[in-house]
Amino acid sequence: MASTPFMRPPVFEETYEVGDTVEANCDHDRGKDRIKGWLKGTVVQVDSKLIAVQFKENVYLTDGWMVPDHILWYPSDSPNLRRKSKAK
Repeated sequence: MASTPFMRPPVFEETYEVGDTVEANCDHDRGKDRIKGWLKGTVVQVDSKLIAVQFKENVYLTDGWMVPDHILWYPSDSPNLRRKSKAK
């Protein structure tokens, strides 16, 4: 797959690689309730602009539709994506 051309490479504070464990702020199930909060997932694809994160739990789009493959896409500089915090 060809990379996307750009005049100046983007500079990101965080760089992610396939296999990284991350937390994403998204709509998901917790018990019988649907909540919006941080959920652990795995990075499954990275390109110059977007990061794909796959979850084990059901996740939902903003308008309420469940995502059948459990994969959500985030911009590389999204505030709704962060590295998995260490257990205390």
